[in-house]
Amino acid sequence: MKNIKGYVNFVLHAHLPYIHHPESEDYLEEEWLFEAISETYIPLLLNFQKLEEEHVDFRITMTMTPPLLNMLDNKLLQERYIKYLEKHIELCEKEVKRTVYDSRLNNLSHYYLDRYTNDLHVFKDIYKCNIITGFKHFQDAGFLEIITCGATHGYFPILYVNEKTIRAQIAVGVQTYKKYFGKQPRGIWLPECGYVPEADKYLKEFGIEYAIVETHGVLYADPTPIYGTYAPIVSHGGLVAFARDLESSRQVWSSINGYPGDFNYREFYRDIGYDCDYEYIKPYIASNGARVNTGIKYYRITGKDCPKDYYDVQWAKDSAEKQAGHFMDCRNAQIEHLSNYMPVPPIITCPYDAELYGHWWYEGPYWLYILFKKIYYDECNFKLITPSEYIDMYPRNASIYAM
Repeated sequence: MKNIKGYVNFVLHAHLPYIHHPESEDYLEEEWLFEAISETYIPLLLNFQKLEEEHVDFRITMTMTPPLLNMLDNKLLQERYIKYLEKHIELCEKEVKRTVYDSRLNNLSHYYLDRYTNDLHVFKDIYKCNIITGFKHFQDAGFLEIITCGATHGYFPILYVNEKTIRAQIAVGVQTYKKYFGKQPRGIWLPECGYVPEADKYLKEFGIEYAIVETHGVLYADPTPIYGTYAPIVSHGGLVAFARDLESSRQVWSSINGYPGDFNYREFYRDIGYDCDYEYIKPYIASNGARVNTGIKYYRITGKDCPKDYYDVQWAKDSAEKQAGHFMDCRNAQIEHLSNYMPVPPIITCPYDAELYGHWWYEGPYWLYILFKKIYYDECNFKLITPSEYIDMYPRNASIYAM
């Protein structure tokens, strides 16, 4: 039996600006969505599925913003994503033939062919072209809590000059959530984590109980919170606020010593869209002839100011596994320390952009999978939790502050 002294709250903010051009089939901006589906949303779903099949009891929170939900539900964009995958599979098949001269390169070309082929299978056959149903499944199963956001991701501290605009942002966010998930959202990711007290009455009007805010949104509350960001606080308007933990954020986000900079990880900025012969790659780049990323990347970060070496999938997994253990050990130490000074169980809130996991940090979804397994099976002094679960378990943990 684990001696639980605190909790860790993972929050992934899934958002993309609304982009849709029905008047033309070739708009580069739409590929932002397609890249995110292949590199972030499907990998997250597949790793959640593995955890569920392995009977790992995990918890994670995700925002799915109204612009993103409406794009994922758009029939024309769904059809275009299938064409996007078919075009990538065609390119991968050519790459398998082109790279036969080098076994390491050829193994990678097979890897990408398998990956995009599996994406097509998952999207068409498993989720019937609508991956929203996948996330809804994990919410209904109790592993995932999905929260909402402002209608257009508008920044509340700017919009509050006309409070009706904030009300509309919240109203549409809640309405869109109910449309896709069939229930009332309890939480909201405030766009860019920007809080204004004027929004409280509208959040309360539409049934929002808590928000994810930036670190300084809690630390600079008046009076200063006794427990800093390690317990939620409640505004005079009744909004519970969970704030970003700086230490855990730094370990993932930092460009200097964050995990995504590991030399074994895939190099984001080296892509065959720029490396391959122009006439060969021309059918797979922008229609105006501009070279763009294809998503097929053969190199690892390798190091600073040195030639890039080929990416090795197993080396990358080895690094992810070590770093998952490091992250868990750091949270163990952090919670052990905090528990000596807090009469209530601390909660470490770890909010990130969802697209960091997979799109920018290619190995991110696998890192989460390993981390959640370690937390479940290994000796540690904390559990994963969602904000709603924490509020329900410890309703008196927060004090009233004027945020």
